[in-house]
Amino acid sequence: MQPFQFNTTPQVVFRPGAATDFASVVAGRCGTRTLVVTDPGLRRLGLCDPALGSLEQAGLVVTVFDRVEADPSLATVMAAVEAGRAAGVTGVIGFGGGSSLDVAKVVALLLGSGEPIDSAWGVGNAKGPRLPLVLVPTTAGTGSEVTPVSIITVGGEEKRGVSSPILLPDLALLDPDLTLGLPAPITAATGVDAMVHAIEAYASKNANNNLLSKMLARQALQLLGANIETAVFDGSNRQARGAMLLGSMLAGQAFANSPVAAVHALAYPIGGIFHVPHGLSNALVLPHVLRFNAPDAAALYAEIAVDVFPDLVAVEGTQGRCAAFIERLSDLSRRLGLQTRLRDVGIGEADLPRMAKDAMKQTRLLVNNPRDLAEADALAIYRAAW
Repeated sequence: MQPFQFNTTPQVVFRPGAATDFASVVAGRCGTRTLVVTDPGLRRLGLCDPALGSLEQAGLVVTVFDRVEADPSLATVMAAVEAGRAAGVTGVIGFGGGSSLDVAKVVALLLGSGEPIDSAWGVGNAKGPRLPLVLVPTTAGTGSEVTPVSIITVGGEEKRGVSSPILLPDLALLDPDLTLGLPAPITAATGVDAMVHAIEAYASKNANNNLLSKMLARQALQLLGANIETAVFDGSNRQARGAMLLGSMLAGQAFANSPVAAVHALAYPIGGIFHVPHGLSNALVLPHVLRFNAPDAAALYAEIAVDVFPDLVAVEGTQGRCAAFIERLSDLSRRLGLQTRLRDVGIGEADLPRMAKDAMKQTRLLVNNPRDLAEADALAIYRAAW
């Protein structure tokens, strides 16, 4: 059996309503002065208020940084670092979607170690230590609460990553009630994002792909496939919301150890250049990348097809089941109300060559793809998606 290494968040708490008793869950983890990293939308909605109130009632001094944007910039990260440094914080809490959690990870690293961000980019380059870190997801998509990766936008459009087990938080708190107010389009896009994580983890040709990641990916796909439509169209359904949040986390554990590939590589220019949300960017290219990969990955896709769509068990043959799986995923995006063409999100045909060139910069992802992909292939995929 092939050797592998599996890293994940050491403690996960899954409990509806836990955010209202937040201080008891995180007791003693972040010291006495805590930086809470979130976004302005969550502050306006008051979604953070119960957790903040619980921390303050417990006697903690809380500094809130609520300026995180989608596809967070390096400038935002450094502003949060300055806010934390000025307040003398002893711990960091990330509260929100993947952007807030990714910023919180890097902020905890930079505050704890004092190392320059430029020395941390890449895989295994972050030295640490970091400050104590707790992550609280409010979307069921990125799985950032259990991944050692933070993606930050630099230079306006380029995305760069810090990948190191040091970024794994001390605690991930999953409270399904925090996702009840999530709008349907965001629920749909983040849900598909989580599915992409599991699909790519399962088929990844990374040397660390392993039985644990595969098992987690399949369980994630079962939860996500069975509940995504209910969560989108009946957003107050706590059972479906909880299943989506748990499925997202399991997918995060899977791809944290068996990394994602070309779907993400081709999605990054869509988000970086055109500021399309990450989950939607993945959904736009998903079926087209899977069709490209099918000559080398049909057997793998056929295996997981029945996890997402159990009725596909009736489709005989590897090639037929793989093709049916890809078509059903494409149809799922339409049923969920997501845009399905690049032109639908303002991307022009003349933009495609630049995107293909940019996608090829994502070498850390492309090496995991089950089929080798060149710039001409990326362009052909974008054209199919346009």
